[in-house]
Amino acid sequence: MRKVQDYYFKKAKKENYPARSVYKLEEAQKKYRFLQTGNGVLDLGCQPGSWSIYAARIVGPAGLVVGVDLQEGKKISIAKAAEIVWFCDDIMADYIIEKIQKIEKDFQTILSDIAPRTSGNKWVDQQQSLNLARRVLELAGELLESGGNIYVKVFEGEDFREFVDSVRKSFKTVKIVKPKSSRSESREVFVLGMGYLKP
Repeated sequence: MRKVQDYYFKKAKKENYPARSVYKLEEAQKKYRFLQTGNGVLDLGCQPGSWSIYAARIVGPAGLVVGVDLQEGKKISIAKAAEIVWFCDDIMADYIIEKIQKIEKDFQTILSDIAPRTSGNKWVDQQQSLNLARRVLELAGELLESGGNIYVKVFEGEDFREFVDSVRKSFKTVKIVKPKSSRSESREVFVLGMGYLKP
């Protein structure tokens, strides 16, 4: 496990990403190609910024990446990549949709690598993770355009299948992704919904 951790940590440093978590997105993108040139991407829980940077490179200068996180991020610009707009706020806030839409009305892809602050109680942590994932799905209902995609982290456990079923109701294709770069002992998986069926 430590060797894997060292490998991805070193790889991230070498490729100028702030965190090894970028490979959890890269692996899914290489397989399913849900990020496309020119896309608008919403990155929920964006800090320390690896997913936003990766997405900006994939969607290119014609695209846009908007990131929201409880932690402040430094302004960043990357050559031959989309503009990245980060702001500090709570995705659970009632006004967050309106605030995001002042920057961009809707998006082709919504990403979320959000994890709750762990309490040490597996059941509590998993329920909090599910609450965050449900909020991402709720925001997708307002901010994702028809045919769009979501890629969201969830801790496996009680009610996980219920969440996956709720994603299936809104997307043509649903995949459960367990990236190689996830630590083996981690209960995190990623739910990928492609082809949003906008009501």
